[in-house]
Amino acid sequence: MGQPPDRHLALLLLLLLWGQRSNPEVRRPSCDRCDRRLACNCSCGGWTCVPTVTDRALTLDLSFNYITAVTGDDLTGHGALGSLSLHGNKVSAIHPSAFDPLWSLEELDLSDNQLSVLDHRWFLRLGALRELNLLHNPYSRLGSGAVFRPLVRLRRLRFGSPALEELKRGDLSGVTELEELTVDANNLTRYEAGALAYVWPLDRVTLRLRGPFLGNTSLASAVLGDVSYPETQLVLEDLNVMRNRSAQPFRETASRRVRKITFRNFSVSDEAIVDLLMVMNGAPLTSLFIDGLTLSGEGRWERAKRTDHKSIDEFFMRNIVVLKVFHFASFLELSFLLHYPSKVSIINSQVFVMPCLTSRLLVNLQYLDLSDNLLTDLTMMETLCNGDGTLKGLRALNVSGNALKSLSTMSQQVAKLSKLTHLDISRNGYSSMPMGCTWPSTLRYLNISRAKLTSITPCLPVTLEVLDLSYNDLNRFTVPLPALRELHLSGNKLLRLPPGGRFPNLQTLTVQSNTLNTFGPADLRGYKRLQDLQAGQNKFVCSCDFVHFLRSALHGVGDVHLTDGAESYVCDSPLHLQGEPVGRVRLSVVACHRVLFVSVSCGAALLVGVLACVLLWRLHAFWYLKMMWAWLRAKRSSRRRRRRDGEESEQLLSYDAFVSYSERDAGWVENFLVPELEEPRDNDEGATTHRAPRPLTLCLHKRDFLPGHWIVDNIMSAMERSRRTVFVLSENFVLSDWCRYELDFSHFKLFDGSAGGEAAILVLLEPLSKEDVPKRFCKLRKLMSSNTYLEWPQREEGRAEFWRRLRCAVGGGEDDPLPRDPSVLLTLCR
Repeated sequence: MGQPPDRHLALLLLLLLWGQRSNPEVRRPSCDRCDRRLACNCSCGGWTCVPTVTDRALTLDLSFNYITAVTGDDLTGHGALGSLSLHGNKVSAIHPSAFDPLWSLEELDLSDNQLSVLDHRWFLRLGALRELNLLHNPYSRLGSGAVFRPLVRLRRLRFGSPALEELKRGDLSGVTELEELTVDANNLTRYEAGALAYVWPLDRVTLRLRGPFLGNTSLASAVLGDVSYPETQLVLEDLNVMRNRSAQPFRETASRRVRKITFRNFSVSDEAIVDLLMVMNGAPLTSLFIDGLTLSGEGRWERAKRTDHKSIDEFFMRNIVVLKVFHFASFLELSFLLHYPSKVSIINSQVFVMPCLTSRLLVNLQYLDLSDNLLTDLTMMETLCNGDGTLKGLRALNVSGNALKSLSTMSQQVAKLSKLTHLDISRNGYSSMPMGCTWPSTLRYLNISRAKLTSITPCLPVTLEVLDLSYNDLNRFTVPLPALRELHLSGNKLLRLPPGGRFPNLQTLTVQSNTLNTFGPADLRGYKRLQDLQAGQNKFVCSCDFVHFLRSALHGVGDVHLTDGAESYVCDSPLHLQGEPVGRVRLSVVACHRVLFVSVSCGAALLVGVLACVLLWRLHAFWYLKMMWAWLRAKRSSRRRRRRDGEESEQLLSYDAFVSYSERDAGWVENFLVPELEEPRDNDEGATTHRAPRPLTLCLHKRDFLPGHWIVDNIMSAMERSRRTVFVLSENFVLSDWCRYELDFSHFKLFDGSAGGEAAILVLLEPLSKEDVPKRFCKLRKLMSSNTYLEWPQREEGRAEFWRRLRCAVGGGEDDPLPRDPSVLLTLCR
C-alpha cells in the first residue's frame, strides 16, 4: 500500500530543508564590489549574513551591516584573505572554526559587536595575525584558556569596553611582543597585579580610565605600574582628575621613570594639576602631550613652584578649553616650566596673544606652533616682542590658520630671528605681496599655501629651498629662486609650467589641480635637475604628442618621473576622450601623424591624378572635352546669331562642300580644285545623252570666312552650311594647326556621332600613311586603312577619273542624295 499524501509532503519538505542546510551557499547573497587590487568593500550594504565574494580577495570590509553570526562555512576558500573587518555589526555568535580557513589573515576587526564571550578556538589557526581589535563588545572578562596564546605574531591588540570588569594574571599569556596595546578599562573593578606585565616591552599603551578607576588608588597604581616603562609612550584617555589625591596613582608612573605621557580628553582642575606636578616631581619626563583639555579653577599654582621638571623638552597642547577664563589669575606662575622645553605647540585653543613676557621665558625654544588660533598682525607683534629677536634660538615657527593679513609685517617681525629656517604662515588672509621684504638669511622653508595671493613679487627670499604656494589664485610664477629644491603650486590657475631656467636646482614640482592643457619635453627642458613631477587633475588636451610623452613618463622613461599615479591624468578634450585616463588612450595614425598622413595622401592623390591624366590623355578624353566645349560654345554663338538676324531655327545649306586645306596647298586648291568644281563644264564627246554636271559651290576660308569673327565660329558656321567637308590631306595639312583643328571638328561632328551632318571626303595630294594621322582619329585612320579616300594622280591620264569621282562625291543632288558613310559614298562614285 502507498503512503498517505500528507506523509509524502512532509518527507519532501524535510528533504528540501536538509538540502538547504547542507548547502548554505544557496541562500547566501553575493557582493561584487571588489576593485582591481582585490579589495572588496561590502560595508554599509545591509547584509544580514556574510556574503560570498571572490575567493581571490585580499581585503574584505563588512563593516556597518546587520550580520549577527559567522558560520563555519562563511569564509571557506578565502586562504588569501589578509584583512577582514566586521566592525559595527551585531555579531553575537562565531563558530569555533569560522576563521580556520584564514591561514594568511593579518588584520581582524571585531569591534562594536555583541560578543559577550571570547573563545580561544577562534584564533587557533590565525598564526599570521598581527592586528586584532576587540573593542566595544559586552564581554566582562577575557575568558579562560589564554585566548591570545596562538597569536605568536600579534603586534597590535585592542580590547575592552564599558562592560569589562576584570583582568586576571594570565589573560594575556603568550602575547610577548606587542608594539601597541589599547585597553578600554573605564569600569574596571578587579585587577590582578601583573596582568598586563606579560606584554612588556611596549612602544605604546593606551588606557581609557574614566569612571571609578582613579578612585581605587591601589587598582589604578597596579595598572599604571604594569604598563609604565621608560621607553613606552603612555596614552591615558577619558581621564578626569578633579579631586585631591586623584593624582596619587601617577606616583607609580613617576617611580618607573616614564618619559612620554599623553592625555586625551583630559578634564582637570588647577589644584589637580599642581598635585600631578608634585607627584611627578623629579621624574625624567621629556614629552607631555595633551589633546583635548578642559581646565577649571582660578589658576592657583603657587605650590607647584617647588617642583623640578628640568627634563621636559616638549609641550604639545591641542583643543584646550579654559572654563571661566576671566577668573584665572595668570599662567605666568607656571614660568618655571617654560625655561626648559625646546618644542611648544598650542593648537586650536583660541589663543589670541602670547604676551612678550611669556615669550622671553622661552629661552631654549626652537620650535613654536601656534596654528589654528586667533592671532592677528597686532597680537603677533606682541608675541614676537615687536621683532626685537627675543626668540633667538627659534628654528621653526608655525602660525598657520590664524587671522594674519600683512606679509610685510610678518617679514619684519621674523627678520631678527637669526636661526629661523622653517616658517609656516599658510591658511591666513594674505591677498597681496609687497615688492620687497626683509627675511632672515637662514630661512629655507616657507609655506604660504591656502591664502588669497594673485601674484608673486621679489618679496620671496632667494635663500628658499622649499616653497609652498598651493591653493592660491596664481596664474603664473616667474620669480627666480636659484636655491629652490621643491616648489608646490597645486590648486592655482596656471596655464603652463613655470619657466625651468629660473629654478636651476629644482628637484620636485607639484602643479596639480591647475588649468594646464598640456606639457611636454620642451617645457621640462629648462629644468636641469627635476626628478619628481606631480601634474595630475588638470584639464588636459589629449593630443598625440602629449599622450606619447605622458605614457613614457608614467613608465619611468626619461629623467622626470610622474609620482602622483596614472589615474590622476585624465583627458578633458577632445570630447570623445573626455574622462578617459591618458594611459589608456589609443589615438589613430591619422590623428597622430596628420602632416605625414596629409603628405602621403596628397602624394598618392597626385600620383593617381597623374596616372589618371596619362590614361585620359591616352584615351583622348581631354580632346573630347575640348571639342565638346568648343562645339557647345560655337553652337551657342550660332543660335545667338540666328536669333539676332531673325533666321529660322533650321538654317539652309549654302555650300556643297567646305574645303579644309593647308595654306601651303592653296595653289593646288585655287588652280585645280576650284576651277574644276565651281566652273561649268560641257559634256564629253560621245556622252550627248547625259546632262552636263552642274557647277558646285565651295566654301574656302580665305574667301568666304567673315572677317572679325572668332575663327572657331567661322569654322563651325562653314561646316554647318556645307553639305560635305573635303579635306585636302598632305604633310602640310598634318603640320597645320588650323587644319588639324578643322579635322578635329569634322571628326567630332561626323565620326563620333555627337551631331548630325553629311560625309567628309578625304583627298590625298601625296602619299600619306595612317601613322601620320593623330591616333585619336581612330575612325579616320580606319577609313584610310580601308582605302576610303581619293588620291591625286601624279599622271595626267588618271586625273579625269579623279575629278569625276570627286564631283560625284561632292555634288549629289537634292533629289538623289548620297549616303553619309564615306566608304559607301566613294564606292557609289566609282
